Amino acid sequence: MARIEFNQLLEAGVHFGHLRRKWNPNMAPYIFAEKKGIHIIDLNKTAAKLEEATNAMRSIAKSGKKILFVATKKQAKDIVAEKVKAIDMPYVTERWSGGMLTNFGTIRRTIKKMATIDRMRTDGTFENMSKRERLQVSRQRDKMEKNLGSITDLTRLPSALFIVDIIKEHIAVAEARKLGIPTFAMVDTNSDPSLIDFPIPANDDATKSIELVMNEMIKAIQEGLEERKNDKNAVADDSDDEGEEDGAPKARVLRPRKEAAPKGAGPKAEKLEPAVAAAETTEEPKAEVLEAPKAVTADVVAGEKAADSDVE
Repeated sequence: MARIEFNQLLEAGVHFGHLRRKWNPNMAPYIFAEKKGIHIIDLNKTAAKLEEATNAMRSIAKSGKKILFVATKKQAKDIVAEKVKAIDMPYVTERWSGGMLTNFGTIRRTIKKMATIDRMRTDGTFENMSKRERLQVSRQRDKMEKNLGSITDLTRLPSALFIVDIIKEHIAVAEARKLGIPTFAMVDTNSDPSLIDFPIPANDDATKSIELVMNEMIKAIQEGLEERKNDKNAVADDSDDEGEEDGAPKARVLRPRKEAAPKGAGPKAEKLEPAVAAAETTEEPKAEVLEAPKAVTADVVAGEKAADSDVE
């Protein structure tokens, strides 16, 4: 992505900071000068930090992870909501509920409750409820939709946060820091940039300034998503090519049909040998068994003849 030009930042009023009496000393490296009691932001450093942030944002989007946008101030909420919807990312523009990150399990249960109410409206459960109960449930559903409707697709903690005005969204910053979630933010001269991983020194009050920075963030995310899509297509094409190349060898690996073995040869002949050996071993005991009775019979006959001669 081409680096943003100096004149674009100047025309959008990105360089206007807050009154000198409201400044944060940690913003000193990003302040160019003071004019009529107002600090002027160094746009060269803004451009450098913006490029650094967009590169990191592109990498996160390319990995397929979610980025949560937070902007509840009046000047920013409509701009952020409109632009983030185009890239299908979660956002919070109404109110940051305490524990939205650190107590994410409870937030998920609330979102599931919204889905349960929606099912009640379609499966006929509402028809069995009184008018007062239906009104109470509907109001509860509308309230949850207002605060959490834009993060219903956020099934796990986001991989990064983009914040407009870290002073107003200090709770979101604190929760992200506690969980070690990377943060991107527009940081004005009254803010502390040391709290943010990727600070972008810029005017966070002017709509043109917010819109310009948001456009750069959205472009970076779109490029990351496009690169991810192209990588997936390339992997799919490579797998198809490998399948075509491996098709012929796989056909040759098929086992050929077995040929009929000749009689008396091969495995069948080997199987007959143990049977013949067994037959030979059983013939000798049979011969011995037959000879024993013959010997016994001769002795008996001789004894009988001797007995007859004695009698005579």
